[in-house]
Amino acid sequence: MTRLDPPPAYSAEFCDSEYNSRARIPDFPELFASWASRAKAFRAIAPRARLDVRYGPSSTERLDLFLADGDRAPLLVFIHGGYWRSLDKSDFSWVGEAFNREGVSVAVVNYGLAPKFTIEEIVCQMVRASAWLWRRSKDYGIDRSRMVVAGHSAGGHLTAMMLAARWRLWESDLPETLYQGGVAVSGIYDLEPLRHAPFINGDLKLTPQSVARLSPLYMTPSGDAPLITAVGGLESSEFKRQTREIGQAWAGVIKKQLQLPDDNHLTTSPRIADASSALFKETLALVKR
Repeated sequence: MTRLDPPPAYSAEFCDSEYNSRARIPDFPELFASWASRAKAFRAIAPRARLDVRYGPSSTERLDLFLADGDRAPLLVFIHGGYWRSLDKSDFSWVGEAFNREGVSVAVVNYGLAPKFTIEEIVCQMVRASAWLWRRSKDYGIDRSRMVVAGHSAGGHLTAMMLAARWRLWESDLPETLYQGGVAVSGIYDLEPLRHAPFINGDLKLTPQSVARLSPLYMTPSGDAPLITAVGGLESSEFKRQTREIGQAWAGVIKKQLQLPDDNHLTTSPRIADASSALFKETLALVKR
């Protein structure tokens, strides 16, 4: 799919209003603190945790593994959000708790943050992490034929990028399809509006050229691995548009597009590890299929 010409005209005011979720959600510090507290509590009791495992050359390229019991467990790889410039894997250890109970191992992956790292460099780090996990799967009792990638917000963007990755072009020993599915929650698939958003682009430094290279909306998936998307009913119109349009552009691989009616951009994130939520149930079914 090629980019529409010309792209939509975005004002700075519109883009800041639609995409600055912290400004739209005043209690975000409390939400972040609750995530970190919950994550720390789980790490303290996780029986088979392997923390700060290095997967690449940079000191930022580390991941936490929360291993399920048994040999050949499926793996959920979770990529955190934060607009590629904030938060940390240690804030999201709780993703492992609900999935471990269901016999699913979880890897929570870190990446270098903007502005020190560009989005393109971050994408390459996620490719390296994915390849490392695939190659080292036997060491950790992981069934590499059942690996699913998931992420929230910027992590949703990176999830889609992993489903668009041409793995054999990266390294010849990798399979054509490394992930058997993806779950993108409140994702950003068209980076063009962020190029016009003053609150963020000072750090991201997006250009028309990098937007074209890094927007999943204008790519095609590398295979037929199914993608589940989710978006909150209380999110901005732009996040709803982003989810709607990736559903149209990637119609051939979309398994389900979930609506989370009572959630805003930040409260969608914990739903993936809420055993009572439709998002958790759909993710579990995808990773265990």
